[in-house]
Amino acid sequence: MIARLLSTFKQGLLILIGLALLSQLWFFGWVLWWKWMPPQQTRFMSLRLEELRQKQPEAELKYQWVPYPHISAHLKRAIIAAEDANFVDHEGFDWDGIQKALEKNQKKGRFVAGGSTISQQLAKNLFLTPTKSFLRKGQEAIITLMIESLWDKERIFEVYLNVIEWGNGVFGAEAAARHYYGISAAQLNAPQAARLAAMVPNPRFYDRNRGAPGLARKTAIILARMPAAQLP
Repeated sequence: MIARLLSTFKQGLLILIGLALLSQLWFFGWVLWWKWMPPQQTRFMSLRLEELRQKQPEAELKYQWVPYPHISAHLKRAIIAAEDANFVDHEGFDWDGIQKALEKNQKKGRFVAGGSTISQQLAKNLFLTPTKSFLRKGQEAIITLMIESLWDKERIFEVYLNVIEWGNGVFGAEAAARHYYGISAAQLNAPQAARLAAMVPNPRFYDRNRGAPGLARKTAIILARMPAAQLP
């Protein structure tokens, strides 16, 4: 009886390991494909579109892929200054940033900072959900390693700028520039770029509250940091 139970347990464990490996191969395949091809829809896009269509069945996302050279250098500098100052130097994880985030969370007694790099944010946006859990963070780390191993920094940043959420149903730099300023992503000036970068942590809130006091303060801080930002 015990031998039979152990055999069943081993078989179940092997099945679980096999399924886990298959899921990682699935992620790896998409990461490899997107090394050259623009993502048509990310996990975050699917989630937001589903939410929008619950209220408006005909809703569509605002999303238009543009190549890296067609995105303003001001926006590139603003995003790096705001989200990941060490982007060009790290290999997917900013350990100093993670340590500071942990200390800040411990001090506040709740989760207020994540310390995620651009690469980690991209992994989450492409494949995962906004929910916070150790399992999701672990999967995010594995995908981040895949992305950093297969793509160069410019490709990582190009995809990130094109797929991140920038408002209610608004995704990517081109859609954001047209949604907020009526211009292309290539035409964004420094103050406009800094303001868009300031919106990234909470884009749907700032889309609804464009005059929020905190937004202007964050924009000024990012604008001051932009000259020091290093681009891939």
